[in-house]
Amino acid sequence: METWSIALAGDPNVGKSTLFNALTGLHQHTGNWAGKTVGMAQGHFTFHMKHFTLTDLPGMYSLYADSAEEAAARDYLYAEKPSLVVVVCDACCLERGLALVLQVAEAVERVVVCVNLMDEAKKRGITVDLAALETMLGLPVVGTSARSGAGLDVLQERICEALTCLPMPHPINYGEDVERQIQSARETQTDMPYPRWTAIRTSAEASEAVRETIQTAAAARAREIAGHVSHETIEADARDRRLDRLLLDRRFGIPLMLLLLGVVLWITMAGANVPSKWLSMLFDTIGGGLHKLLCAIHAPGWLTSLLCDGVYRTLAWVVAVMLPPMAIFFPLFTLLEDAGLLPRAAFLLDERFRKAGACGKQALTMCMGLGCNACGVTGCRIIASPRERLIAVLTNSMMPCNGRFPLLTALLGLFFVTGCAVDAVLPAILLLGIIVLAVGMTLRVSRILSKTVLRGVPSSFVMEMPPYRMPQIGRTLVRSLLDRTIFVLGRACTAAIPAGVLIWCVGNITVGGTSLLTYATQSLDPFARYFGMDGTILLAFLLGFPANEIVIPVMLMGYLTQGTLTEVSTAALGSILLANGWTWRTALCTVLFSVFHFPCATTVQTIHKETGSLRWTALAVVLPTTVGLLLCWIVTSVTRCFM
Repeated sequence: METWSIALAGDPNVGKSTLFNALTGLHQHTGNWAGKTVGMAQGHFTFHMKHFTLTDLPGMYSLYADSAEEAAARDYLYAEKPSLVVVVCDACCLERGLALVLQVAEAVERVVVCVNLMDEAKKRGITVDLAALETMLGLPVVGTSARSGAGLDVLQERICEALTCLPMPHPINYGEDVERQIQSARETQTDMPYPRWTAIRTSAEASEAVRETIQTAAAARAREIAGHVSHETIEADARDRRLDRLLLDRRFGIPLMLLLLGVVLWITMAGANVPSKWLSMLFDTIGGGLHKLLCAIHAPGWLTSLLCDGVYRTLAWVVAVMLPPMAIFFPLFTLLEDAGLLPRAAFLLDERFRKAGACGKQALTMCMGLGCNACGVTGCRIIASPRERLIAVLTNSMMPCNGRFPLLTALLGLFFVTGCAVDAVLPAILLLGIIVLAVGMTLRVSRILSKTVLRGVPSSFVMEMPPYRMPQIGRTLVRSLLDRTIFVLGRACTAAIPAGVLIWCVGNITVGGTSLLTYATQSLDPFARYFGMDGTILLAFLLGFPANEIVIPVMLMGYLTQGTLTEVSTAALGSILLANGWTWRTALCTVLFSVFHFPCATTVQTIHKETGSLRWTALAVVLPTTVGLLLCWIVTSVTRCFM
């Protein structure tokens, strides 16, 4: 069977990944902000006895690469030389997509234009004359609605037809002056695998003005074509504009976004308790069966204890505590993405990030960090500037991830919320306040970095405001569970297994009748007291390096001098902490250090992978830890003056 390679190219947020899913049967998660897709997914489909390999390229606005994603997409087109490129455009904003179509048509030999989101365009009173567009471009044009599957058969037909035609590039006439400079730049290249306009990009003698002229010429031609074929019969953006006047207002926008985030946190905290208890009971039953099995096969006592009380108990704790909140938070977070709210949050915060020498897109990566810092670090790829991307990577761990929520909510509920009818609401409000503090400290540290080791001028960026859309709830729930929850949980479990071995060894190996755990807590205690904590608390954070979820049980293991992780009720936890000298100051310092401390093992690995540098990875560990210790020292010093 004949096989052809097809590449999907297009601006961010035009439904490209949805089209990819519909054609291949794979269900790649689709985000709703510019630059969300940062990798290349591949799939396969068959049509008319032809086999196609389909590659979903990262979103790009231009082949003049301004970001790592655009560079990756451009380099794929040049190096892999796909048989055909399908350029996906948004029917609601045709002009923007046509500028990319013109560039791609000049760069490759076979192009099919897919005008997607035709259903949304119809709802908004926008009509596109596809026949006229095809005539003006000289390229096959197909209208589709990928979410409903409309037009996909026609698209596949036109792909097959285009593959049988002779390859033919479509150069743009940029005008006599620019054409002469393009030719001059091209003559200096001994081996030019790129289209002729790229000679300007690669020529050391080419001026920025010439590049801008080329971009302007393509944009002007795109505007001319769109003006002839796209017509608006009603005020298309009336609803979106009304909502934006409210949500993007400087007085109301940020409070409304904070209220929305507070609701998400409240739902996550209130909804995770019952399933966590169910999972804990289930794992206890399974653990009992595993213990009986090992005893039945006459396994050594130490091995039985290591596997059951060390590895299994740690793994079960991580899953029981981590899974329910993630299964609630990630779908809600994804719904906010798909509805088009998160790009507006970035827009609201852009001015503050620019003052801090950072990029407004960092707000999006920080929101991802609330679910998982490793995901937030990976999401920093959407930031074009290497300097600003590095700032976002180094500071992402200052956002409290989902793994820290159990400790934060437990301490907030025990020490700062007296029994009342709104127990689930007040901790959520306090947690929201902590997140606001984390955002403020992130901005402060970002500014310090931009003025010292990462000096530079903040770059400007174009933030695309996607239309407000009704999220695809069913697909969102399934994909957020598989793409984020299960993926993150799997990495956490991988780190929890060796952590279980280490915790068991520390708690059960004795020297002179005293466990290593006791020696460690006693050694750390003088240092920890200086910051308002004790040695047991500090050791719990150190042993919780593989997964933040095990900090509380390690803490209990130290206080109760046991050799295994221990689970108790919230009331019993409060009694144990009070019996070991905890005060509200101890709780406050522990909360602050929980928010600002070294990232978990998974995040550290991700930072090293993204930066490729041990130096930057070490700085990413030191920065939040330094901030946390400094805040704890300030709280301890100030309160001791008045107590």
